[in-house]
Amino acid sequence: MPESTLADPVPADTAGPVLRIDRFDVPAAARDAFLDRVGRTHAVLRAQPGFVLDRIVERPLGEGASRVITIVEWSGPEAVGGAVEAVKRMHAGDGFSAAGFIAASGIIADIGLYRPAA
Repeated sequence: MPESTLADPVPADTAGPVLRIDRFDVPAAARDAFLDRVGRTHAVLRAQPGFVLDRIVERPLGEGASRVITIVEWSGPEAVGGAVEAVKRMHAGDGFSAAGFIAASGIIADIGLYRPAA
């Protein structure tokens, strides 16, 4: 979700699928708003060319906090750029800053683009 990582470069030697895998540790007070925003973002992503699949999963951490993992698979690196731009347009239209929301909500994020290892 943070704008600073949506445009992470896809490794130049990537051929085939590219996966965006993000891990978020979400305080209880931010969970509902966070999951709402993730759902809206994934709805945009599902409509993009090259989209293959997505998953949003969670498990409890204690004291009401949750660990949320989001996964999106793209058919190849050429599909990632359009998806990034679509999400940026949605955020701009909403006046939303993902990085600001994460910081203000106390969410800890680990975000990255991956490719299959085997």
